[in-house]
Order: sequence, then C-alpha cells, then structure tokens
Amino acid sequence: MAQITALPRNDTGIETVIGILKQRFGDRVQTGQAIREQHGHTTTWIQNQPPDAVVFPTSTAEVSEIVKTCAEHKVPVIPFGTGTSLEGHVNAPAGGISVDLMQMNKILAVHASDLDCVVQPGVTREQLNTHLRDQGLFFPIDPGANASLGGMASTRASGTNAVRYGTMKDNVLALEVVMPDGEIIRTAQRAKKTSAGYDLTRLMIGAEGTLGIITEITLKLQGIPEAISAARCSFPTVDAACQAVMTTIQFGIPVARMELLDVIAVQAVNAYSRLDLPETPLLLLEFHGSEAGVAEQAELFGSIAEENEGSGFAWTTSTEERNRLWKARHEFYWASLQLRPGCTALATDVCVPISRLADCVNAATAKAEELGLFAPLVGHVGDGNFHISPLIDKDNPDEVAKTEDFTAWLAELAISMDGTCTGEHGIGQGKRAYLSRELGQTPRYMAAIKAALDPLGIMNPGKIL
Repeated sequence: MAQITALPRNDTGIETVIGILKQRFGDRVQTGQAIREQHGHTTTWIQNQPPDAVVFPTSTAEVSEIVKTCAEHKVPVIPFGTGTSLEGHVNAPAGGISVDLMQMNKILAVHASDLDCVVQPGVTREQLNTHLRDQGLFFPIDPGANASLGGMASTRASGTNAVRYGTMKDNVLALEVVMPDGEIIRTAQRAKKTSAGYDLTRLMIGAEGTLGIITEITLKLQGIPEAISAARCSFPTVDAACQAVMTTIQFGIPVARMELLDVIAVQAVNAYSRLDLPETPLLLLEFHGSEAGVAEQAELFGSIAEENEGSGFAWTTSTEERNRLWKARHEFYWASLQLRPGCTALATDVCVPISRLADCVNAATAKAEELGLFAPLVGHVGDGNFHISPLIDKDNPDEVAKTEDFTAWLAELAISMDGTCTGEHGIGQGKRAYLSRELGQTPRYMAAIKAALDPLGIMNPGKIL
C-alpha cells in the first residue's frame, strides 16, 4: 500500500464543525468508521485517509453553508462524487469534512435546440445519457466508470471518445462553484463562446476541488449520429498497432474511438467477458456519421490496417455486437484483477504526442518485462494516451518497490517525450512529484492562485501542490 504523508490536523476546529453540522443537517452527517473509510481513497493502492465526517447536501445553498462553517473554523473540505478517481483525490490527509454530492443529482434543464444542458454535480454520465436518449442527444465523454459529472469536471476527465469529441474542458460551457469562503459564483453563461474576462471555467476544470466545489455544470451535447459502426483488428505486435493508429490520425479519418489492448489485456477480457478475440495486440474502433460515411471510414481504416500487418479486420453496425465489445473494454479493470487473484492493480496513465506513441508503449512494456512485472496495457491511443496496470501483491515489498520505480520511470519517460505524466487521471496525491518536472516553475504560479483563492488552505488540501 502506497504511503501518503499526513498533514497537521485542527482537531478542535473539526470537533466544533461536526457539532454545528450535526445540529443543522441531522442524520445527513455521518461519522461511522465504515462510511468514513468509504469516503477515503478506495481504488488502486494509495493509503486510505478517511475524513472525520461525511455530510450529504441537497442544494448549492447547503454546500455554501457547509463551506462557510468550515472556513470559519479552518477545517478542511473534501468534495466527493462517486469515488472512482485513481490518484487519492478524495483522501483527507488533514482530516476534515467530506462533502458527498451524490444527492445533488438533478438534471435541471435540457436546451435541445442549443445542444446543451444544465445538471447538478451528482448526475452520472449514464444517468444523463439515459435521460437524453429520447431527444436524440448524448453527452460524449466516457471515462469508462459511471462517474459523476462533477467529479469528471474536477479531474478534467477524458476517455474513449476523446479522440473525436475532446475532454471535459472542451465540453463544459459554464460552472456554478462554491468558493473557499462559501461565496457562490457563476463562471460563464450558456453562450458557446465568450471573451468576458478570465476563463474561470477552465481554471476550475481539473482543479480537483482545490479551488472550490462545483455545484452546477452547463454541458455541451451532441446529436446521436445517424449511423455508428464498431470495428476490431488484430496485429502481430503493439508497434504495428501503434503505427496503424498514427497513420489513421495523420490521414484525418474522423474516428470516434480508438482503443489498444495488448496481449495480456486481450487475454483478460476474453476470460472475463467470455469473448474469443485472437490473443494478439488488438485495436477496437468506432466510427460516427452517416451510413455512407461510417462505411467509408471503416474501409479506409481497413486499408491502413492491412498495410500494417493487421488481420481479422471486421466492422459492424449491430448495436448488440458494438455494445458487447465496448462493455468488455470498460470492464478491463475488473478483468485484469482475475489474472492474479488477490493482487491489486496500480492503474497509471501517461500521454505523449501521437508521433511518440509507439516508442513510449514499446519502452513501457519492455521495462515492465525487465522488472518482472505482470502489467497489462490498454489505451485511448487515438490521442496518445495509454494506461498500464502492474498487478502486484501489495504485501510483497519487492513488488511494491519495483512498481514504484516503474511508475516513476514511466512518468519521466513520457515527460522526456514532450508528453505528460497524466493524460486523464489527474495529479491528486499520487503524481505530485512529477508536476515540477513536467512544468518547471509553473506550479509556483498555481500555488499563488491557490493561495489567493483559498488563503486558509481548506479546499482539498494535499492535492496537486
């Protein structure tokens, strides 16, 4: 289990705040050990640091009241969505109050003619898309987990559709945010563009709750395409698959999804999802557009795949078959755990320019093999982002040490290739060590912004900086 440093606690202030919140919110304030641990870090291998209490607000006004109370007594505030983040974002290293936003789960408005909607932060992406389906609309950002949209905005989430539709930063028009002093602000209106002042919307997206708590989100929507086709193609090597990816992007084929699975990952999804995919490196793709357009895109990719030793290329417009493939891809994390029962997966991600993708992937798999790590690899490779997940016995010090060395080496490698130590997981606690290496003196200015907006340092302390 990765050890995370604890920060100084304000025990007197925490006790006072819990008493005040219990008087105000009654049984919507919980202090039981189990629920507190559920609101600390529960994914991958980062040590769990539970908050001292969990409160469940139902409105922006209540969130403001909670934050004002915490600010008055200098008590940390940790926003919580569904808890699916991977770098310790929801831990409470200084104790404090976890603000669980899942009861704020209303879809407030859908403006179909403007292709946007307004939601509370506890709405999940699956909930929103179910609500939108009969209007011919959908929200495209798909990180795999059924994450809350507030959490997705806070971590600048991405996912399988990012190659065509972008990430959360490209799909949020405006935010309502409770600031560290409890003030409620709006960062923009619903207009598709604005030149009005500083872009606080983008500042809050990816801030991981360190600058405020998002309580309302205005999102861009997309029309459901006339036709959607899914394709799969096997390759003799990961390098050949990556070369096909690069050529596809360079040719400007408007692929919606392009996912890579290495041999170990294919073996995992075959066993877990009862598929019979060839156990060689695999690309899964999806094309959106008109019926003629998706057919043309699939055929163009088929030609590229053939030139890069691809085999078994097949594409389909069958919704059932398409959903079956993507369900298997989204269940990869759970599938991988079955490869080494009793072990933990350390899911880490990097992102590099598309021209360096093959080099980075090949080096990562070779390094894992050199260290004796069993590490399946998957990736949203259409934008140069991939995940490699060593499966380790966290009670084995040698495996833990090797994995720590590997993740540090991989982050440094990606940065050396003009990439990033994290394409979509965020910094949290787990990747703070690499931020200065990647951005030089820039974190000093991030710290200045943090100090200006949150002088008491109560908003999700110990994350990013």
